[in-house]
Amino acid sequence: MYRFLLTPRWLALHVVVLLVIPAFVFLGRWQFGRFEERSANSDRVTSNIEAAPVPLDRLAAPGQQVRQDDRFRTVTVAGTYDPSHALLVRRRPQAGMPGYYVLTPLVTGPGTAVIVNRGWVKAGATADTAPEVPPAPTGQVTVTGRLRPSETEESSGIRERSGLPAGQVLLINPAKIGEGLPYQLVGGYVELTEQQPKPAAAPEPVPAPDVGSGGGLNLAYGVQWWLFIGIAIAGWILLIRREVAERRAQESSGAVVAEEAETAAN
Repeated sequence: MYRFLLTPRWLALHVVVLLVIPAFVFLGRWQFGRFEERSANSDRVTSNIEAAPVPLDRLAAPGQQVRQDDRFRTVTVAGTYDPSHALLVRRRPQAGMPGYYVLTPLVTGPGTAVIVNRGWVKAGATADTAPEVPPAPTGQVTVTGRLRPSETEESSGIRERSGLPAGQVLLINPAKIGEGLPYQLVGGYVELTEQQPKPAAAPEPVPAPDVGSGGGLNLAYGVQWWLFIGIAIAGWILLIRREVAERRAQESSGAVVAEEAETAAN
């Protein structure tokens, strides 16, 4: 009755099922891994955002890279802005509008400084029109903001290129920005959230990061792939049982016909 399972058509089906099952197992495990990774990242970022502010020098120093584990930690730092080396970061949309981030070095001591992202300004009327940028405050200020590691092409997805207008960059990369500056920069930057004394005018604040669902979709996809394993096995068994039922029905029908023929002949 089950010899049909060794026919070429059924052997091909067996091979497909045997290949599909481990593939679905792998895809499910990969999605579960992504879930754990994103959940851990979400928990770390949330914890850093909610942590009490600490002085910048407790987490970062000039010439040293900001650790990934410290990203979005709230820090405070005092100093004076150096508007002569201010920069605009291109291609930074906000609220669905094209614009720029405004970077200004904050000199924190003799020969040391940190890049401060003072916020966002909308683009000019044309690509060649300079945006309106509120000036940086003069005198001593105290900045509170989110600590961010340096941007790279890999981490940002933005491709660096040459030939930009003077005073503009594509990536917030203090190692490159600091070339030729009269002070050493921290290997990261501060995304301003508060400033004392408060300026009369300032760029729009950069929104807090969207922590997201912590990989909830990846968990759902992982469960989905493993459900597909059960569906594949159940479908395989169902096809076999249907084939067996059809063959038994054909045999029974053939036996009845033969019996009727024999009866008629007698």
